[in-house]
Amino acid sequence: MTFQEGGSFGGGRVRKGGGGKVAAGGGAIGILALVVYLFTGVDLSGVTGGAQQPTPETGETVGACTAEQANTDRECLYSATLDSLDTFWGATIPAAGGQFSIPEAVSFNAAVSTGCGNASSSTGPFYCPPDATIYVDVSFFDQLAQLGAEDGPLAEQYVIAHEYGHHIQQITGVMDQADRQGAGAESDSVRVELQADCYAGMWAGNAATTVDPDTGVTYLEPITTAQLQNALGAAEAVGDDNIQEQSGGGVNPDSWTHGSSEQRERWFTTGYEQGTLAACDTFATDQL
Repeated sequence: MTFQEGGSFGGGRVRKGGGGKVAAGGGAIGILALVVYLFTGVDLSGVTGGAQQPTPETGETVGACTAEQANTDRECLYSATLDSLDTFWGATIPAAGGQFSIPEAVSFNAAVSTGCGNASSSTGPFYCPPDATIYVDVSFFDQLAQLGAEDGPLAEQYVIAHEYGHHIQQITGVMDQADRQGAGAESDSVRVELQADCYAGMWAGNAATTVDPDTGVTYLEPITTAQLQNALGAAEAVGDDNIQEQSGGGVNPDSWTHGSSEQRERWFTTGYEQGTLAACDTFATDQL
C-alpha cells in the first residue's frame, strides 16, 4: 500500500544492528540455536551462549521519514509500517481486554545477535520472543521474486505485519501455549504461522482507515487490486509446498511448519475480509 500524502513518521522506532560476520562466540552454533527456537520453541541460547551476547548496534536508528520517503526507501517503509501496526494493535488488543506492548525492531545487514541466538540474513525476517524484537534485513525483499512473488510495497508490508503478528501471539500467550516442536499440515507450528498471516490480513484490511494520531491523516491509501495480489503472491511464495518445490524436492506435508501456499493466502484473506481476532483463531478449527 502507498503511504498517504501528508503523513510523516518520527525516527527512532527501528534500531540499526549487525553487519559483517556473525558475532564472535556464536557462529554456526548460534545460528542453529536460532533456527531450533524459531521452529520448535526450544530455547538453546543458554547452551550456545547466544542469549548472552547483546545485539550489535551501530548506535543509529532509522530517522524520521516523510510519506514519500516511506514509499521509496525500504528502511523508512519498515519504520512507517511499524508505526501503523503500533496504532492498529494498540487499539485492537485493549479493546479485546488484553494488555498491549509494542515490540522492539531491528534492521540489520548480513548478521545479528539476538535473544534467540545469532542469525544471518539467510534466516529471513523473524520475531524473537525472548527479547520481543522483530529482526529484518530489508534486502530479503529482493528474494520474494525468486520465490515467485511480485515485489511491491504491500508484499513487503505483509512480511513485517506477519512478524508483528508473532508479537501479538507472544503477548496473548499463544506462543507459550502452542506445541511448536511438531511439524505437519495440522500441527501447532503451522497454526501459529497461519494465525500470524491472518493477523497481517487484519492489519491490511484496516490500514487505510487507521488514523495516525500524530498527523490526523490515515496511514495508507486504499489498497488497489494489484497491491492486494502482490501481498497474496507473497503469502503464496513463502508456503512450505512452494519452497519445497523451488528447492527441487518433493512436496512433503508431514514436514510443514508454516503451511501451504493455499493456506497462507487463505488465512491472510480471512483476516483481511473478516478483521476479527475470533476469525483468526486457527487453533479452534479443523479446517486449516
